[in-house]
Amino acid sequence: MSALPRTTDVVTLGCRLNALESEVIRARAQEAGLADTIIVNTCAVTSEAERQARQTIRRLRRERPEAKLIVTGCAAQIAPARFAEMPEVDRVIGNAEKLARASYENSARVAVGDIMADRETAAHAIGGFEARTRAFVQIQQGCDHRCTFCIIPFGRGNSRSVAADTIVAQAHRLTANGYREIVLTGVDISSYGRDMGGTISLGDLCRLLLARVPGLARLRLSSLDPAVVDPSLIALLGETPRLMPHLHLSVQAGNDLVLKRMKRRHGRDDVLALAERLKRARPDLVLGADLIAGFPTESEAMFDDTLRLIEEADLTYLHVFPFSGRAGTPAERMPQLPGAARRERAARLRAEGERRRARYLAGLAGSEADVLAEADNRGYTQHYAPARLLAAASPGTIIRVRITGTEDGVLTAAAA
Repeated sequence: MSALPRTTDVVTLGCRLNALESEVIRARAQEAGLADTIIVNTCAVTSEAERQARQTIRRLRRERPEAKLIVTGCAAQIAPARFAEMPEVDRVIGNAEKLARASYENSARVAVGDIMADRETAAHAIGGFEARTRAFVQIQQGCDHRCTFCIIPFGRGNSRSVAADTIVAQAHRLTANGYREIVLTGVDISSYGRDMGGTISLGDLCRLLLARVPGLARLRLSSLDPAVVDPSLIALLGETPRLMPHLHLSVQAGNDLVLKRMKRRHGRDDVLALAERLKRARPDLVLGADLIAGFPTESEAMFDDTLRLIEEADLTYLHVFPFSGRAGTPAERMPQLPGAARRERAARLRAEGERRRARYLAGLAGSEADVLAEADNRGYTQHYAPARLLAAASPGTIIRVRITGTEDGVLTAAAA
């Protein structure tokens, strides 16, 4: 939780896009003069995320009984009545409405519009991010795909891209304010430009940014859909060290039948082929992936395909989720696995992920890396490996270091 002036707090749950939008909310709340207010920016990616949002709301009400409590974000957009019925909640604001100052100046108990009708594509101008040394830039919003397990399109609307000139201007503003690393974010950034007639792709945008913003030292990407990683992005990855050698793929499963039932647009072989192409372009590349354990109808053999994919695709950083059915999605109506089986399979995937991550970090001992320093002399390498600096460094600076070892899953690093 990050304190605002005039005792108003913005609590962020969920993804990097929410983190960016919370900064916009923070600014709009300040402009509207809100005082003694808590704004909860919720996530709806799983039913567990919504449960945690409700739990957080109840806790915050107990901690600050006199404060006004506003709920917004994806969960609020999808189920406004459910949150409005909570006695702890004073107001519910939709995903489009949360970015407008006027939403914090009126008193309507529920202000949630039709997100599918939203055509807003402007990247909201942000000069900085509270308590962060890297900055996020939104390049895209919404999603046109309908994966059977996913409710997010109904919280975010259809895919729409931000104009390249607007993104470049935002990057200029952030680098002028001292940010050395920018993360491009959105709901489905791999689809960037498709609503513009295909005149620009994600790779084209990255090339344009690096050419027109020379002060940008490090460009990083949020999750990519393995079905549409464009050739220009792969080529750029091999051409410039300023595009960080760490990509996170929305893989979800390693079995073709499960992927088909998820309505994903890639197969197992597509993931393996993409991993090979990426590593060929940038041999030091580190890959991460989202994986779902215990999807409806998943057999032990199907699960084993996902487990083996971790090694075969050389995945290092894993985000593992036990399947959590969302009301209103096709997957919720499929034959469900017992909860214990989902949790057990998720634990096995996480254990394999931890084993591979530990092996990767241990293998870095003696090598050199560039660390973007954060608070408490910690930071991240260009490969997104967490590091503890053995000497003091100013947050926001990039330090050349020699890796001396690991402690508790974190690299230790001395100035090179």
